Amino acid sequence: MPESDQVRISLEEVHRLTEGALRVNGASPENAHAVARTITLAERDDCKAHGLFRVPFYVKGLTDGKVNGTAVPEIQDISSGLAMVDAHRGYAPLAIRAGIEELVGKARVSGIAAVSIVNCYHVAALWPEVEWLAERGFVSFAFTQYLAFVAPAGGTQRVYGTNPMAFGWPRHGAPPLVFDQASSASSRGDLLLHNRDGKRIPLGWAIDDDGNPTTDPAEGLKGAQLPFGGYKGAALALMVELLAGALIGAPFSFEATESDPREDMPPLGGELIMAIDPTHFPADPQDPLSHAEKLFGRVLSQPGTRLPSDRRYAARKESVSDGVLVPGAFYQSLQEMAAGVV
Repeated sequence: MPESDQVRISLEEVHRLTEGALRVNGASPENAHAVARTITLAERDDCKAHGLFRVPFYVKGLTDGKVNGTAVPEIQDISSGLAMVDAHRGYAPLAIRAGIEELVGKARVSGIAAVSIVNCYHVAALWPEVEWLAERGFVSFAFTQYLAFVAPAGGTQRVYGTNPMAFGWPRHGAPPLVFDQASSASSRGDLLLHNRDGKRIPLGWAIDDDGNPTTDPAEGLKGAQLPFGGYKGAALALMVELLAGALIGAPFSFEATESDPREDMPPLGGELIMAIDPTHFPADPQDPLSHAEKLFGRVLSQPGTRLPSDRRYAARKESVSDGVLVPGAFYQSLQEMAAGVV
């Protein structure tokens, strides 16, 4: 989209618009602030599929009465290394924040710990929580399922969600190494953005209703998305369904869809977050983090390479100083949402 058709706004305004839109449509101050922070982080790092683009999804969940906008997360202590947070049908960010605080304490003592977030509506990226944990010295993982959009390898019918997974690794004197990726060839948000902006999608992202490969995002949205790498991505999608579904007592993606098939609404689901304290592991002559730097250096010694998250960190520097671009018409609709017009 040409920059002339877009509006440049500060990250502070991103947060203000998001928080305002949620509060006037039924979210408590605590929930609105937590979601607004998540969206602002996505815009800051140029992750548009999880940024302001998602505000209408959050608002619709509130106005339709599906999501409990005033939910207060409840922490359940399960064991020395496990905790569960019941989000009480609220949006995930506030419950995630509560769960991570509990997770940190357990991982410091036990060396490894996990927290499950259940009974929540999850529409966000996973990298903020693993980055936060990695900044505090933990090796971290996160997994969540979604609505059924993805066909299994060799199939044509939707079974899996886009089922992202995230990983964080702490570093000495540098931002953490972080990646967050779907097990599908593209995220649902990227497919929606291509459709909104009139862009073709690459072959391999999706198939149409008849199971044929397509470069038309509208046809892909009606058909099924594909796992990346065929059977390899499908295996990871299956793993995420088990970790963030069966293991923690949350619905599988196809169960969430059967419960409520509306694609313009957030799905009920859960998230599994794990943290490992590397100081608990027997050290070789070098500590694990110093040893890892040798690997990173070997990767970066080749021209054209970069580490996961380097793109986000570069975008972060620019957006903090210059703000972010938002389509003009969409910016107007955000202002109306924040003013109570939906």
